Amino acid sequence: MIRRLEALLEWGGTRRDIIFLVISGLALLASMAGFSPFPFDMAWAAIVLCGVPILLEAFIGLVTAFDIKADVLVSIALVASVAIGEDFAAGEVAFIMQLGGLLEELTVARARAGIEKLVRLTPRTARRVDGAGETVIPAEEVAVGDILRVLPGEMVPVDGVILTGQTSIDQSVMTGESLPVDKGAGDEVSSGTVNQFGAFDMRASRVGEDSAIQRMIRLVQSADAGKAKIVGAADRWATWIVVTALTAAALTWLFSGEIIRAVTILVVFCPCALVLATPTAIMAAIGNATRHGFLVREGDALERLSGVTHVTFDKTGTLTYGTPRVTAVRSLREGLEEERLYAWAASAELRSEHPLGRAVVRSYREGDRPAPSEPQDFQMVPGRGVLATVEGRTLAAGSLELLARQGVPVGPEAEAAAEPFLAEGCTVIFLAEGGRLAGLLALADTLREGAAAVIQGVKETGITPVLLTGDHENAARHIAGLLNIDQLQAGCLPEDKLNWIGACQEKGGRVCMIGDGINDAPALKKAHVGIAMGGVGSDIAVDAADIALVNDDIGELPHLLRLARRMMFTIKCNLTFSMTLNFAAILLAISGILNPVVGALVHNAGSVLVIVNSALLLKWRGRAGHRRPAGQGASASLAQGDLLREKG
Repeated sequence: MIRRLEALLEWGGTRRDIIFLVISGLALLASMAGFSPFPFDMAWAAIVLCGVPILLEAFIGLVTAFDIKADVLVSIALVASVAIGEDFAAGEVAFIMQLGGLLEELTVARARAGIEKLVRLTPRTARRVDGAGETVIPAEEVAVGDILRVLPGEMVPVDGVILTGQTSIDQSVMTGESLPVDKGAGDEVSSGTVNQFGAFDMRASRVGEDSAIQRMIRLVQSADAGKAKIVGAADRWATWIVVTALTAAALTWLFSGEIIRAVTILVVFCPCALVLATPTAIMAAIGNATRHGFLVREGDALERLSGVTHVTFDKTGTLTYGTPRVTAVRSLREGLEEERLYAWAASAELRSEHPLGRAVVRSYREGDRPAPSEPQDFQMVPGRGVLATVEGRTLAAGSLELLARQGVPVGPEAEAAAEPFLAEGCTVIFLAEGGRLAGLLALADTLREGAAAVIQGVKETGITPVLLTGDHENAARHIAGLLNIDQLQAGCLPEDKLNWIGACQEKGGRVCMIGDGINDAPALKKAHVGIAMGGVGSDIAVDAADIALVNDDIGELPHLLRLARRMMFTIKCNLTFSMTLNFAAILLAISGILNPVVGALVHNAGSVLVIVNSALLLKWRGRAGHRRPAGQGASASLAQGDLLREKG
């Protein structure tokens, strides 16, 4: 029987509730106007459509778990009002309570599919190499010690070690870093990462549930399971409200002998305004956040955000654009202009498929420069660089190892010139022409516009910013220095970010995590509040987060933090007002001044005032946001790249 009642309540869902509320509202208006084409009061439409679901929920909660919620008192008031013929009062209370329930339902958690998308990232097949040749097998059949071959563009099926071959691996799924990592014999590779260029053979070391991608899936699942949900104020205090209301009603009936006074107490004790106090404020605050580019995906996310003590930022794609750019060009040959060196590098990389090569060409084209020359001959050396012939010149662009293999003499001055850029976390490309070292290019990710102002704004709210990144120590410290972030953790894998957040929260801290990559999904789930970059961020990161930043403009983050706190202030004001109104109405009901209908109208007035107060949040702004004026350069690191124009 209980299961049938539960199924009846679930039928239709939100759409059913909206239809019932519309019909009930019209019926109550007709009842107030005295219009009744039927032999019964039109308020009965509200009693049946809105009141019956409340009665069923209260009954199921009491029978299955002895769970006393606000709907228990509402049910008692409904039955008592109908019993003494106060149909309008019963219908009005039922309507208000169902309206509050609908608003609360519209703000609760939505189903998220992040784990399913992670599962789809799991490699399906692998190429096993044995005495019989190369065989394609399901990835789950790979055993530890198997020799596997991974072709360009394929996903690494399991964790392992490269035996032969040179390549570059896109590890963004694990580390979040935008630049691929060059790999060779003896280097480890992880499942779920993507082979960019050369084919290689590897030996499987961790397979099945032990692989990196499966560990990440388990991290996401465990982090989500540990996140507590906040219960509404009316339900938290429901037991005391029910006991107090019944006691007051019974004593009033006992001493006055008037049952109508007792019923009036039950009606005015119904926590209508109390039920509306929180969801209306949350919905208004969500509307405000939406206007500033934040899509709030969890109903209680702003409530949790109001209490955070730390905001942890991923670096790549969050504080930075996640796209490498040329930030400096250095000529190491006397008489060679840096603009000419830059043109040679862009021409040599013109046919390159490597992200760094494409970044060189893209950065070169962004300036007011002639188009790079087409190479007559081009060869890509996986994991090392490129060789090209441009206008009769033989060019080599890549690592020092590439230049050494081409017989280019490289002295200590080359390493000395590269050292300042490497210390800042830049990637350096060396260029040789005609068998002689010509110079170098430094590439780095670039800060988002206004990132420093955002960090300052976060600090002014009393919250501590923290940098958690999978990047190297030098790059992390350089970015943290530019942004004035005191706390940082570099070289973080997904479990490292998860562990840091867990340790902070065990010490009493409350962490808001902001990230964009698949590797950030476990941390976004684990954090007290997760905010994902909705534009550049992966779908999995967005699904794991409580809030998505639609336009990737982090400049409004300080406003969101202040809005969350303002929302909680509004909720507390609403609760204080509704409780005060309730006690005043109770005293009037005990004295006989209020009857059930007038008591219900008083509750209506209280509910309207709560809604109006909450609506003020829709356009609340507070202090002006900390945003860098447009036109001030994309980053501090790009400032040194301006030397290209000064010397060009």
